[in-house]
Amino acid sequence: MTPDADPRAARTRARLREALLAECAERPLPEVGVAALVRRAGVGRATFYVHYDGLEALAVDACADVVREAVEALHAWRGRPDPVHAPPALAEFFASLTPHTGLYGALLTPGGGGPLGRVLHRDLRAYSLRERELAGAADAPLVASAVAATFAGVLGDWLHGLLEGGPRDIADQVWQLLVALHASR
Repeated sequence: MTPDADPRAARTRARLREALLAECAERPLPEVGVAALVRRAGVGRATFYVHYDGLEALAVDACADVVREAVEALHAWRGRPDPVHAPPALAEFFASLTPHTGLYGALLTPGGGGPLGRVLHRDLRAYSLRERELAGAADAPLVASAVAATFAGVLGDWLHGLLEGGPRDIADQVWQLLVALHASR
């Protein structure tokens, strides 16, 4: 059995992720210590390091669901997209970020960089590339890169307060950019 398939390991990682989210609800990620985290998770320090090489790796893992949710929200439409209004799933995605804005902002820097930004860009680009290639688009790699960079950049800037607007507003604005990217080629 691989470590990923071991249900005990999966439970331990889940407890560590939950403990990190709870800690980050009380203080910024840079102020979270491994000792407090493992105490809250009810595991030993050595167990933590069996699963993660540090707090940033755990934080990215804990936030990985955000990446999956973003990818799903961006592709939650069928048929011809409304060029002005984002699918409801995209606005719901932005709204779901508010409880842990500090944590996501620590991992996704302005402009879309940082460890969570790299994961978001990689996964969103791969999904977009696959979709564009299935549609037979000759410009698939270019548009996939542009879509991933645009979304990660806007998300990072919004989390850091560089863009104004609530979840619905920012969802509509980024949606309009993404629709324009798809239509430009």
